[in-house]
Amino acid sequence: MNKNYQPALFWFAVLNAVATFLLIGLGGLVTSNEAGMSVPDWPTTYGYNMFFFPIHQWVGGIFFEHTHRLLASAVGLLTTVLAVWLWAKDPRPWLHWTGIAAFFLVILQGVLGGLRVKWQMNYLGIPHGAVAQAFLVLTCAMALFTSHWWWRSATEKQVAIPRGLYSHILWVTVLIFGQLIIAATMRHQHAGLAISDFPMAHGKVWPDTSPEAIARYNTERPPSTSYNPITAFQVQLQMVHRFVAYFIFLGVAAAAMLARKKLGGQDPLTKFAFFWLGLLSLQIVLGAATIWSNKAADVATGHVMVGALALLTGAIWCLVARRRTQLAVG
Repeated sequence: MNKNYQPALFWFAVLNAVATFLLIGLGGLVTSNEAGMSVPDWPTTYGYNMFFFPIHQWVGGIFFEHTHRLLASAVGLLTTVLAVWLWAKDPRPWLHWTGIAAFFLVILQGVLGGLRVKWQMNYLGIPHGAVAQAFLVLTCAMALFTSHWWWRSATEKQVAIPRGLYSHILWVTVLIFGQLIIAATMRHQHAGLAISDFPMAHGKVWPDTSPEAIARYNTERPPSTSYNPITAFQVQLQMVHRFVAYFIFLGVAAAAMLARKKLGGQDPLTKFAFFWLGLLSLQIVLGAATIWSNKAADVATGHVMVGALALLTGAIWCLVARRRTQLAVG
């Protein structure tokens, strides 16, 4: 075992990454259950210190929002400890600064979440969601950088990854990040069902967005959503979301085929690319199920979490490919 590898540090980084992923899932439950403003104050919870809020009051939407805050606090603490640990024990200065970057990013994430409550501005949920995805990638990257594989790879013969394949997967990953921002915009406008059918859209390939058509769509929506009428922009945004999803799926399918052609079917990165393709297939099914189930909270949250995994898979593929190429070329 490489003498620089620290198992305790690695597993602590893994714990932080897993907690961050669960936090994204819990955040998805908050939005899916329309619980974002169930606790109207911050950083307190109904006037209590959030850590001493009575358990018997954890009911309804308060449960989702309050537990989200508690887990966010735990992630903040884990990230702080990890940053200090890296600075004190890891020999790589660049990783010290990566830990500091994660520390400031988790603070920014907390402030965005708090300001959304204090200012009652739904649109702050969009950067809050975007930062969450970036933070997940960063925490998982730190787990990768502290892993035994990362240290061991420096002593093994590596094969450079073709630049075209690397660039293709990088840009598909960037597109997935953009797609997640579009999705966050839809969710925080509470317009996830601006189009209520799939694979058609209001019975057409591209729906009519005239004022008359929008008025008709609103009259056909379930009574529970009548308080938040949809707009032409929201219908168009959901159509963009659908078409970007198709492009991403094609891009990931092409990535898997290219990896098999360039690297061979037994290369770990080829297998990882096919895993990525499986995730995208599941994501499309969950997206359709979200519409067919009238945006059931568990299905919609699963859609959010698989989307985060799809972004993470592309990012980790790129980090591993870059590491292998750097070692191969010296």
